[in-house]
Amino acid sequence: MSKIEELIAELCPNGTKYIKLGELLDYEQPGKYIVKSTEYNDEHLTPVLTAGKSFILGYTSEENGIYSASKSKPVIIFDDFTTSNHWVDFSFKVKSSAMKLLTPKSNDINFRFVYYAIKCISYKPSDHARHWIAKYSEFKVPFPPLELQNEIVNILDKFTQLEAELEAELEARRKQYEYYRNQLLTFSDEGGVRWTTLGEVGMFIRGNGLQKKDFTESGVGCIHYGQIFTHYGTFAEKTKTFVSAELAKKARKAKSGNLVIATTSENDEDVCKAVAWLGDDEIAVSSDAMIYDHNENPKYISYVFQTQDFFKQKKKYISGTKVRRVSSQNLAKISVALPPRNEQDRIVSILDKFDSLVNSISEGLPAELSARRKQYGYYRTKLLTFKEATA
Repeated sequence: MSKIEELIAELCPNGTKYIKLGELLDYEQPGKYIVKSTEYNDEHLTPVLTAGKSFILGYTSEENGIYSASKSKPVIIFDDFTTSNHWVDFSFKVKSSAMKLLTPKSNDINFRFVYYAIKCISYKPSDHARHWIAKYSEFKVPFPPLELQNEIVNILDKFTQLEAELEAELEARRKQYEYYRNQLLTFSDEGGVRWTTLGEVGMFIRGNGLQKKDFTESGVGCIHYGQIFTHYGTFAEKTKTFVSAELAKKARKAKSGNLVIATTSENDEDVCKAVAWLGDDEIAVSSDAMIYDHNENPKYISYVFQTQDFFKQKKKYISGTKVRRVSSQNLAKISVALPPRNEQDRIVSILDKFDSLVNSISEGLPAELSARRKQYGYYRTKLLTFKEATA
């Protein structure tokens, strides 16, 4: 019998009580901790957080309105709209007011245990509403005796540490990959390299009219600009979504070898993210995206869009405040180095190996990390599943 089983048999043989999250946790609105300037710089000390997937958006020099979290006084940041959440044990500022800052109501609970219990809630929001007060605070979670809470947390923390080590290794490999990508795509004036601009190499065609509500389960493949950030990598041979043949007739289409480029984003990093379309059929492309028609190696051009040099050049053409944009006229001005086609092919073959190692969900480190996360999720759910006491 494991220690967990022994503790359950000793401390709660007839089940455990379930308590609403709102009875365990206090919440605070983050208004006074919102950053005033989004001019982030890695040389600054204070991280700016979002409760969404990005987590750390950047670092600010602002010294006032900092939330003082620590190892001994952690907090859970909870996205009020998406319900995404993070454990935070360091001081920070936040990007927006669309979150709650959650802390324990008393010292008689293991706060980390409650955090893991929140992670087991499978609720997915279906509307754009604030969810902590109306929904999440009403969810009940198991609340076994403190000794059992502590033992479960010890086990889950070990899983979390193993996952963090894999994530750190993957991040190190990605930085290594970025370094070699930049090296391979940096050229001198020798070796038959032609210096030109994107406008001289190809033609930009703006996508049009497709919205998420137009998606169908089958039909003509399509790429919506938002999917370029969340679903696609350097290249694609299949689309995630489709539209009807009738709607596709009205849409502008990318053919095999074209790039599809997201021309708007909420941040400078993602704007102009590109995916090379390598599928056999033409696909429809939404507005806020552009099709780039050219005759070079499509993967080579897509890799060029990921380099430091490209980022530096596009940055001076970005406009807008909340939504960041780059026009086709300005994209056309960006300079690129074009080696002979056989050299483009050689560079692509090298970068494809790196890209697979750090980005493929079916092989390399991402696959290992995915398997570890599934294992961790299984054991977390198992450890936090209790028979509810009847009295």
